[in-house]
Amino acid sequence: MPEPLPEYRVKARNTSVAGENKIHDDVVARRYGFRGGLVPGVTLYAYLTQPLLATLGAPWLARGTASVRFVRPVLDGEEVTVTGAITARDASGVRAILTAATAASGECAVVTATLPAGLPTPVNVANFGVSSLPAERPPVSRALLERPGPLGTVETMYDEARAVTFLDGVADPLPLYRGRGGWAHPAFFVDQANRALDRNVRLGLWIHVSSRIRHLGGAHVGERLETRGRVRSLYEKKGREYVELDLLVVAGPASRPVAHLLHTAIYRLPPL
Repeated sequence: MPEPLPEYRVKARNTSVAGENKIHDDVVARRYGFRGGLVPGVTLYAYLTQPLLATLGAPWLARGTASVRFVRPVLDGEEVTVTGAITARDASGVRAILTAATAASGECAVVTATLPAGLPTPVNVANFGVSSLPAERPPVSRALLERPGPLGTVETMYDEARAVTFLDGVADPLPLYRGRGGWAHPAFFVDQANRALDRNVRLGLWIHVSSRIRHLGGAHVGERLETRGRVRSLYEKKGREYVELDLLVVAGPASRPVAHLLHTAIYRLPPL
């Protein structure tokens, strides 16, 4: 029988309303048929992790997995209700499904998560080369994304100030993320996946649609993070151009792997 997870309710906040991507701007988003500016997927994913941490705790941050997809937009100020259940417990580990919903749109995002019984399969760091970010970002194009080679490496110092800013933005009060040595929030890895895209190319409107994440030990407040990777695939659907990135987040001077992500976004919307 499924084991219900704690319900979590939160007032959504558009944490990118003043950002470069105008899909988060009310006026621009409405021109493209949305009800208003989109709350970022990173923020919605952070909401979805709350019941997981309440039940599975730090072991999920160390070796858990998640596959998140965004079904319908959430707008600033809407109440988001996160519900879910553990669907299986067996020798291989724990599996759970969670959804985020609003009164206006119903189901908006879905996460399938696992807590494996064993250690995560290692990743070969040598397959994820380090490269410099462009001095001036070129405009995005399929031809540009098809070029072989690594993306420019995104570097971030996840210090206490950065952690507090991020946690306040996603309204996460859990103490295990706070203070030096606290756990890095799992949604911050997804945020860095976005930076791996928008710091390498100059985008117009773009939309994060899904991510698959494997935690490989987790990171902590006070560590320097690098996000390395490459373009894994490109495709088109209903006039929208998609890109999938294959990314590895590493921490510290030893480049310790902490998270592996397959990150998908619409990098070009059809013209109005």
